[in-house]
Amino acid sequence: MNVRPARVEDLAGMQACNLQNLPENYTMKYYLYHALSWPQLSYVAEDHKGRIVGYILAKMEEDVTDGDEPHGHVTSISVLRSYRRLGLAKRLMVQSQEAMATVYRASYVSLHVRKSNRAALALYKDTLGFTVKEIEKKYYADGEDAYAMRLSLKHLAR
Repeated sequence: MNVRPARVEDLAGMQACNLQNLPENYTMKYYLYHALSWPQLSYVAEDHKGRIVGYILAKMEEDVTDGDEPHGHVTSISVLRSYRRLGLAKRLMVQSQEAMATVYRASYVSLHVRKSNRAALALYKDTLGFTVKEIEKKYYADGEDAYAMRLSLKHLAR
């Protein structure tokens, strides 16, 4: 498995991976906006044939209020079912986090996760060290609540 920075030509493969796995889907325009605005933050995992089997779509938070530190946000991450449990999601997350800290001087990264997504919660909390900051009621279109999570990136600052 190869993990590398996402390129514009990868966006269709990223979207296909998203559509196959996740109930939250995005327009191609949204993927393109991320790729052009924060090209260092999104990554793909590809198999030996060069097929996109996982991705992370990330950005720097634009709605920073006075006194808030610059921080990144994971918009979406997905790995095809047949490629799970290989550490790809962790590798994608770590690559993006390192870029947030070194390129943009992000002090932390945030994300939202469905309360029912046990596998993702285990990755975020147990493996990566995220903490739950709050519960956002009815965050998702279907009415499910989300955990708003955060991880400090200060240990990556250079």
